[in-house]
Amino acid sequence: MTTTTYFDVWDLDVFFDGGSNSPAFDSHLNESGQLIQEFNTLVKGWEPTNSVADQASIKQLISQFEVVAKKIRQAGALVSCLQAQNTEDKKANDLRGRVTALSANFQNALTVMDQKLTTYDQDVWEAILGDSELNDLSFVLTERRERAAEKLSQEEESVINALGVDGYHAWGQMYDVIVGTVKVAVNENGEDKVLSVGQAANKFSNPDRSVRKNVFNGWEKAWNDKSDYLATTLNHLAGFRLNVYKMRGWEDVLKEPLDINRMKKETLDAMWNVISQNKEPFVKFLNRKASLLDLDKLSWYDLDAPLGKAESKVSYQEGAEFILEHFSKFGEEMTSFSKKAFEERWIEAEDRPGKAPGGFHTYFPESAQSRIFMTYSGTPSNISTLAHELGHGFHTYAMRDLHLLNRNYAMNVAETASTFAEMICADAAVKSAKSEEEKLALLEDKVQRSVALLMNIHARFLFETRFYEERKNGLVNVERLNTLMEEAQKEAYGGALDEYHPSFWASKLHFFITGVPFYNFPYTFGYLFSLGIYAQALEEGKGYEEKYIALLKDTASMTVEDLAMKHLNVDLTKPDFWEKAVQLCIDDVEEFMKLTSK
Repeated sequence: MTTTTYFDVWDLDVFFDGGSNSPAFDSHLNESGQLIQEFNTLVKGWEPTNSVADQASIKQLISQFEVVAKKIRQAGALVSCLQAQNTEDKKANDLRGRVTALSANFQNALTVMDQKLTTYDQDVWEAILGDSELNDLSFVLTERRERAAEKLSQEEESVINALGVDGYHAWGQMYDVIVGTVKVAVNENGEDKVLSVGQAANKFSNPDRSVRKNVFNGWEKAWNDKSDYLATTLNHLAGFRLNVYKMRGWEDVLKEPLDINRMKKETLDAMWNVISQNKEPFVKFLNRKASLLDLDKLSWYDLDAPLGKAESKVSYQEGAEFILEHFSKFGEEMTSFSKKAFEERWIEAEDRPGKAPGGFHTYFPESAQSRIFMTYSGTPSNISTLAHELGHGFHTYAMRDLHLLNRNYAMNVAETASTFAEMICADAAVKSAKSEEEKLALLEDKVQRSVALLMNIHARFLFETRFYEERKNGLVNVERLNTLMEEAQKEAYGGALDEYHPSFWASKLHFFITGVPFYNFPYTFGYLFSLGIYAQALEEGKGYEEKYIALLKDTASMTVEDLAMKHLNVDLTKPDFWEKAVQLCIDDVEEFMKLTSK
């Protein structure tokens, strides 16, 4: 047992002393601006000659790119942390604006660079990639060249990027500003209280139904009160995106998200089809949970209700020790990385007001360090979140020696490592349960994850695809957004709930993120993909970590179909892989049904 005490507040001063008012960070932003200007000049002055002689110029550009990209990401990571740790930090919002403007300038330079890569004839391009240094980056460079060829001219794309700062990205920031003002009014034991969104969200796992219902009513009201602002924000964000797609001649709104995720439409369709055909076991689970809670049917606010008499609370220290103990059964690298994260205060987990909701992992490339954000209140699902974010961190750590261009993995595979880490802890928790009641509670928590990924995320996907289709014909009002959301939830949950959450679209940051469109299906992909990897890891035992790291290293330099074929020998466009993965989820449901059949 470790004697090290783990603190639940992170250390950001190691990067830039002084938080939002850090003079060092101000200098960092100024220096980044200067470097972007130099990179821009370099790109604009570069005249491709359509010959192999250009290898040296391309290598110089890539070397400069890496320096600038690290600076920008370091800045973006800090601002994300500052905004999350204190939603009242107005200065952090200003800094976000500066970073967004720098990113847009950098993006403009990259747009020009990528367009120039399209000027090479195919045979010349292949010869250029014969250079050993460039050959290592051939997948990513060819991808950039092909994507640029599908876009508008560099002048038009630069205009889009420039207008995006105060248009597209500004709407995403507007969402953050509105959420910072959302407070959930509740009455606890006769006392009126105002909770932040993060604090209120934690109450949905309270064992007392009246508490959950009370918070849910306050929650719905809080989001409904801001729904006009949020609907305007969502509509304009989507409108900007749709206009850009139209100008590029892209008919399908899923074209960009699929490209970003390096994934075929056939793969996405195969996954959702298998999920749609396998709803029944999960509907049975939800009905069984309802009867265990003495209800005819569950409502939205009952989904996270714990089973059993008391909710087991685990201190942050105990949670950390539990994670390290079970990671160590899988592999040494993952354990030593996570231990370092706990010891060096890379994690912000304190349960206090004023923090943003949710959890995330971010990386500081210049310092080669991660930071993890969440609000830890001692529930089993908090331990899952912590393990999940450490999984993200480990993914970044596994790729630390690769060129930055080969480290830019997409979100669907990003969710693979995080879910894999989560599975290790969820399985361990069920197996090490001290009583049948505890086992039931933990197994239920595990099945809930499948419900979230195969039903909740499915609802988000259905809502978002339908919203975008309607948005093509004009603005979609609040009432219609609520209807679309509720219809999607009913379909995705197989009609298993009594009361739904129509304003869910307003409360979910994922619909308002500008960096990645359709921030939903990659979660489900990552979950099921990681289950396939996890099944293989269980089969092979402790030596699997080396193969796992090899897979993670390849996640940013091939399509997901090639990745799966190379490391798992499976075809993702066929239903077989997805059926096996979903069956693993169903196995948990069946064990739950057996345990509760008495």
